[in-house]
Amino acid sequence: MKAKVIITTDQVKHLAKLAALPLSDDRLKKLVGQIETTFEYVQTLEKTDTTTLDETNQVTGLTNVMREDIIDDSRTFTQEQALQNAKHSHNGYFVVPAIFVAEDN
Repeated sequence: MKAKVIITTDQVKHLAKLAALPLSDDRLKKLVGQIETTFEYVQTLEKTDTTTLDETNQVTGLTNVMREDIIDDSRTFTQEQALQNAKHSHNGYFVVPAIFVAEDN
């Protein structure tokens, strides 16, 4: 039997920082418990014997319906038409102002 997974607030803070999620102290404490509960559930699933079960990936019997990839020229612009009203273009591309976001450390 596996030991209970212990999640620390530092681990959740680290995950929140990686995901750029601002968390209040109350939310942080709540998430610690929720993540531990999730890991406990996964451990319960890992103990389940599935050796006699068939693999499945679609239980409803539905299948994807694909269409042939045909270009509808009546609904597309040429490159020149797409760029004709652009304020700025260069070598057949739109030119837009650069956007840089400073990351807080």
